[in-house]
Amino acid sequence: MPTFLLEIGTEELPADFARLAIPQLQQLVEAELQLHRLDFGKLHCTSTPRRLAVLVEDLQLQGKQQSLERKGPPGSQAFSAGKPTEAALGFARRCGVSAESLEIRETAKGPFVFATVVEAGSSCVDVLTKAIPTWINALQGRRFMRWGSGEERFSRPLRWLVAMLDAELLEVKLTNTDPTIVSSCFSRGHRLAREEIKITSGLLYSDQLRAEGVIVDREERAKLIGDSINMAAAKLEAKPDLPKELFEELIDLVEAPLMIIGAVPNHYLDLPAEVLCTVMRVHQRYVPLYARNTVVDPLSLSAREYLLPKFLCITNSLPEAVEQVQRGNERVLEARLADAQFFLMADQAITCEERRSQLARVSFAAGLGNLLERTERLEWCVFELIKMNGEISKIEAEQISRAAHYCKHDLVSQMVSEFPELQGIMGAKYLLAEGESRATALAVLEHYLPRGAGDVLPKSKEGNLLAIAERLELLLSIYAKGDRPSGSSDPYALRRAGNALLLLLWDMNWSLNLWELLQNACEHWLHLLPHLTINSNELAIELAEFLQQRFLSLLQEQGCDLDIAQAVAGLTNESKRILNNVTDGQMRVKLLAELRRKGSLQAVQVVVQRAAKLAEKAELNPLTIRPDEVIDIKLFEKTSEHEMYKVLKQLEDVCNKGSKAYVELANILASSSNILANFFDGDQSVMVMVEDPDIRRNRLNMLGILKNQAYILADFSCLNATFDSPCS
Repeated sequence: MPTFLLEIGTEELPADFARLAIPQLQQLVEAELQLHRLDFGKLHCTSTPRRLAVLVEDLQLQGKQQSLERKGPPGSQAFSAGKPTEAALGFARRCGVSAESLEIRETAKGPFVFATVVEAGSSCVDVLTKAIPTWINALQGRRFMRWGSGEERFSRPLRWLVAMLDAELLEVKLTNTDPTIVSSCFSRGHRLAREEIKITSGLLYSDQLRAEGVIVDREERAKLIGDSINMAAAKLEAKPDLPKELFEELIDLVEAPLMIIGAVPNHYLDLPAEVLCTVMRVHQRYVPLYARNTVVDPLSLSAREYLLPKFLCITNSLPEAVEQVQRGNERVLEARLADAQFFLMADQAITCEERRSQLARVSFAAGLGNLLERTERLEWCVFELIKMNGEISKIEAEQISRAAHYCKHDLVSQMVSEFPELQGIMGAKYLLAEGESRATALAVLEHYLPRGAGDVLPKSKEGNLLAIAERLELLLSIYAKGDRPSGSSDPYALRRAGNALLLLLWDMNWSLNLWELLQNACEHWLHLLPHLTINSNELAIELAEFLQQRFLSLLQEQGCDLDIAQAVAGLTNESKRILNNVTDGQMRVKLLAELRRKGSLQAVQVVVQRAAKLAEKAELNPLTIRPDEVIDIKLFEKTSEHEMYKVLKQLEDVCNKGSKAYVELANILASSSNILANFFDGDQSVMVMVEDPDIRRNRLNMLGILKNQAYILADFSCLNATFDSPCS
């Protein structure tokens, strides 16, 4: 069976589109072939900066035929005296069958006429020629464009089209392009080569392009680039600074990867390592090289001890131009580094305090003043957090306060204005150089962490607390001005801020009463921003509900069973209770997950859920956990009631110990499951809903106490009865 080849030739594509178009094409082609019942073997999609390509091996030339049954008019209308009526004849014509082939079958609504229609399979040539323009138009990406006078929209202008079935050319025309593109068997090689390449068949496509200097297979390019970088780094006894994002981009920037080792003028190693790496990685797509077995000081102003005066560059140039391209890249880098050196000198000419005062000239957001005012609000948050944390020493408190005072000063520095990626990093280095303590400088550097999902968290207590304050101020201020994240729109990254706030608290293992802090802060914001219509209580409740949603989202991202997450932090739990101690909530989630893993959760769950259903009929305060307050042992009639009471007394003692006794509470519930089950079903079981109102109330109160005590761990009613799949 033949091989189908489609090559969509373009001008230089953005790297992200070249990568993201591959799965789109894969899905479009596969769906089309399956729709027309065309069997095929291997389907492979790939891309280079100048082309998107599809190869389908062993493609069936003709789709499989299928039999369809069509229902016609009722049998009473279709035949009269054994002969087909006009209704039957018309139905047969529409189905393309003879009237004699019609069948009468019984249905739920009586006898009806049926016809069996055989639908022939489609020719793959017809399917492909019609589908190719549709596939091209269906591809999605950002910043699509039009060119010339045509109406076609694509990431970059389309320039050629190859569509072949083995050696046979498929006739495809793209009429909305300027100029009109007609398929041919001619591809293009390397962008610096002018000659066209005649493709003889789809099976030889990759080899023919490789012979002309183009590695069309993306995975092959990735391996070639990765191996060449690792070999060059090993030869230089260096460690490449190659994040995944840069590596992915390099794959889609070149068609014929060629390694170049460039030199960095030695005197530029006096710049911070982060500056050099940012210039090389972000702005030039070079790979910086660190010395092996070296630990970089994040507060150092010099890269001399850490970086090698060399860089790696993956270029798309021809081999004969290596020396010329190397010199050109070195000159470009040197110009960039000269700018960075000037920015560093200009920044060091003024103090951090002067820069902080300049924040008053930079607006933060509409209605929220300038960056200096934001910094002052952040300082207030830090002050409140220090008050609520009894484990922070006086020295630590002073260092955190100094860090809060200066944490945004580098936003008006020339270095950060040119390289925004360095915010926090440069501010920390400048502070240490001016004589601030290392802890203060490190807190400024770390207060932006985590920058996104999966990022590292601050390592210092000072950095952690300042990072919490930064997220708290952002949430309070943006919510106060009336903006909310909705759907995919979250311009201030409030969801990310909420996630970070919780992760920071968990990492610090801090039993912060976040609800109390929100109440105090919202009241303070009311006085700080009187021009905004703020209802402090409503604002606190709204923020609490938002953080509860973030709590649930984070638990699910971390692989927690959905029903356990709902039992601890779902809608049946008040957001106030969750925020009273979010670390406590995480602890309970882990405990329930461990009980489920050991297989001891189900027995507890069955009894507690059964008790909870009956307890709904008891008029008992949900905070009541002391049996003596609502239970009269004189009304007991069975030994199971006495045994149940002993369990409740045990649980009462444990409940009063707080979060430190969660494991003990769970163990008592698990070990007492038989006693609790006997209350309902054993030899000494009792009827809860008896006629005597006092005995009925007494027994309902026992169940209510059990429910309240178990609720300290979780709302067991949210847990699944079947554990193979999470509840919705």
